[in-house]
Amino acid sequence: MFPNSSNLGHPPFPPKHQNQSNFSNKFPLNLPPTLVSHQQIIDAQFSSWNTVTLLSGNLATVPAVTPQTMTCRNGSRVHTSDASTPIRGRKRPCEQTTTNVKRQRFHSHHSETTVVNQAVPLPEERRYSFPASIQSPLLNARYLPGFTGYVLPLQDRIETTLPVAKDKLSQQVLEIFHACQQQICDLNRKELCRTELQKEIQQIFPQSRLFLVGSSLNGFGTRTSDADLCLVVKEEPVNQKTEARHILSLVQTLFNTKLCYIERPQLIRAKVPIVKFRDKVSCVEFDLNVNNIVGIRNTFLLRTYAQNVFILLAVENRVRPLALVIKKWAHVHEINDASRGTLNSYSLILMVLHYLQTLPEPVLPSLQKNYPESFDPTMQLHLVHQAPCTIPPYHSKNGSSLGDLLIGFFKYYATEFDWSHQLISVREAKAIPRPDGIEWRNKFICVEEPFDGTNTARAVHEKQKFDRIRCEFMQSWQLLRDKKDLNYILPLRAAIQKR
Repeated sequence: MFPNSSNLGHPPFPPKHQNQSNFSNKFPLNLPPTLVSHQQIIDAQFSSWNTVTLLSGNLATVPAVTPQTMTCRNGSRVHTSDASTPIRGRKRPCEQTTTNVKRQRFHSHHSETTVVNQAVPLPEERRYSFPASIQSPLLNARYLPGFTGYVLPLQDRIETTLPVAKDKLSQQVLEIFHACQQQICDLNRKELCRTELQKEIQQIFPQSRLFLVGSSLNGFGTRTSDADLCLVVKEEPVNQKTEARHILSLVQTLFNTKLCYIERPQLIRAKVPIVKFRDKVSCVEFDLNVNNIVGIRNTFLLRTYAQNVFILLAVENRVRPLALVIKKWAHVHEINDASRGTLNSYSLILMVLHYLQTLPEPVLPSLQKNYPESFDPTMQLHLVHQAPCTIPPYHSKNGSSLGDLLIGFFKYYATEFDWSHQLISVREAKAIPRPDGIEWRNKFICVEEPFDGTNTARAVHEKQKFDRIRCEFMQSWQLLRDKKDLNYILPLRAAIQKR
C-alpha cells in the first residue's frame, strides 16, 4: 500500500474558504514538553486505546523521560532521551552509525523550547511516526475531513493480490519483489524527514509546501530508493535557471548552518536544479527541487498504473513486480544512472508501462486518453491526489505469466522497437513517430513525459552508452529465452543483499 505524505495532495496555499480543523486547539497551551522514546511506544504494543491516545493528543498519560543535553552543529544545545533502547532483531547497517541521533529530530533554533521531536508529533502537523518494526495504524485508516494529511490507500477499495507463480522464472521475479519492495517503515522514515524539513523551510518561505514525490509514493519504490522532494513556493512556474537556483541556494545554506541532521547538501545546476543531501537519521539520500510540479502529477499517474488492473475478473498485480525487477536489472548492469549518461528510473518505469500497453492483448490502457479529466495537466494541485480514487479498475484479458512478460519486455526493446524513428509514449499507449522538435532531434532514446511532453531519457546523449544499453537488452533477452532462469541476468542473492 502507498500511504501518502502528510500534505501531499492538499493545497500548498489553502483557499480562504477552507475550514480549519480545530484539532490542535484541543492541546493545552501550557503543556510542558514531554519526551516519548520509541521503545516506550513499542512496549505499549499499540493497543487500540494507546492509538486513540496518540491521535487525540492526550500526552498527559504518556510517561516522561529524563532528558540529556547534546550539542548540535551550530552550537545550540538540544535534549535527548536517556531511555534505554534495547535492540530487537537485526539493525540496518546505516542505523548503527547514528546512535546519538537515531530516529530523532532537532527543532529549529527559532523554537522557544529546543527539544528532540519524538514519536508523538506536533499537533499542527498531523504527523504520526512509528518505529521501523511497528506498522502505523493510520496507514489503513480512511480519510476524515477533520484529519488533513492522509489520502485513501489504493487498496482501500479492493484488496489486491500478487499473481500465482506457476513457473521458475515467475517465482524468481516474485522472490526479488518481496525482498526488495519498499516497506511502510521505509516510507515512514522519509516522511518524518519531509515533515521536519517543511517546518524548517517555512521559516524562510512561510507559504511553501514540501511534497514527497517519485518512487517513494508512486508504487515502484525499493528499500534502497532515494527520496524526491518538491518544494512548492508559489502557484506560478518559476524560472529554473535563475529563480529556482536562488531558492535552492538559500535552502542549501539553511541545511549547512542550521540543521545538524542533514549532511552533504550539494546544489546541482542541472536543467531542473536540485539540492542533494543525506538525512543522518533515516540514512536516506534526498533530491529536492523547486516547483517541478509535473513530478507531483506523474507520481499519481504512475501510482494509478501500479495498482489499478483487473486480470480475468480478479485483481492481480503484475505491474509492480515486473517494474521492480527491471529496475534492479538495470542497476546491476550499470545502465540506471542519468548522471553517467544512461537511463534514469523514471524512464525505465515508463518503458515498462509502454510495453504492457502495446501487447496484442494489453495489460494496461492509456489512463490519460480514457480519463482525460482525471489527469488534466492544468488541474489544481490540491485535487491531483483524488485521481486514483476516481478511476475504475482496468479489465485485462492478458493472462501471461510474470516470466513471459519479462522475456517479452526484453524482446520488445531488443528486436521490435524502432529506436531511430519512434518515441515511447505512455500517454498515447503506443510508439509514435518522433516529432521534428529540438527536444527529439539527434537523440538516441526518446521517452515522452506524459504531462509536459519532454524527453525523460535525454541524459543518454552518447552513442557508446546507447549501444551498451541496446546490447544489454539483446543479451538479456537471449539468455532468458534460452535459460528461463533469472540468475543468468540478475543473480537473486546479490540483488536481495543489495536491496
